[in-house]
Amino acid sequence: MIFWFRFFSHWPLWALHAIGQVAGWLAWLLSKTYRQRFLANVKTAGLGFSQVAGAVGQAGSMSAELPRLWMGKSPALDWAEGSFQSVEAAYAAGQGVLFLTPHLGCFEVSAQALSVSFSQKYGPLTVLYRPSRKEGLARVMEATRARPGLETAPTTLAGVRQMIKALRAGRSVGLLPDQVPPLGMGQWTPFFGKPAYTMTLAARLALQTGAKLMLIWGERLAWGQGYRIHASELQIQGADDVDALVLQINQAMERLILSRPDQYLWGYARYKQPRQESVA
Repeated sequence: MIFWFRFFSHWPLWALHAIGQVAGWLAWLLSKTYRQRFLANVKTAGLGFSQVAGAVGQAGSMSAELPRLWMGKSPALDWAEGSFQSVEAAYAAGQGVLFLTPHLGCFEVSAQALSVSFSQKYGPLTVLYRPSRKEGLARVMEATRARPGLETAPTTLAGVRQMIKALRAGRSVGLLPDQVPPLGMGQWTPFFGKPAYTMTLAARLALQTGAKLMLIWGERLAWGQGYRIHASELQIQGADDVDALVLQINQAMERLILSRPDQYLWGYARYKQPRQESVA
């Protein structure tokens, strides 16, 4: 698998995205289960298919761009108006920064943008990740995801301690709070009005360390032009316990998703039952 990742890492981004668009629509047409889950999630969010049709191809582009992002030349990046300044201010506060992004746009490139722009001054970004259960892909991830300015923390107790240490040192941590955690690491909280098993880790980290909460996502630009990073501080409305903060984080994820529903991963099994997994 590493051979193929290296091969495609040299391709231009527009070509990878074009292949991904085709693959995304093929998956949509050929998999009834995937298509039904996609449409059910869209309906739960109160949207129509015309508002999210672009997300079918975008899901394929998300997979096709990984070789370039992990092993190739860095793509073109720019920051949305005010976003760079918001991130700079959060770091400068010295409380640590917790970056949150849903499965929206290119979440891989958000981490890269932060590490490139801020790690030299404020230390590396620590990113929570779950090792792939596919052996080949797991080897690729291990070989490519760790890079200067970017560290990874597994979904284990050791990984949680690593993130707490980073935040208390004034550094930053990134995670996807709309990812379904293993059983025992979350709680059932409304997401677009429907109970979804939601990680409590982000809320617990914020309450335990006092870190700044930032929303961030990488917009995938058309025709392989690169990516635009959007970032803003999450303003907490009097949430001083885990339950209240988890709900506010879910609501913030909903707002981000509704701002660009054509780039959300609607086929993700957000409402599935959590699986039993060791976190030792």
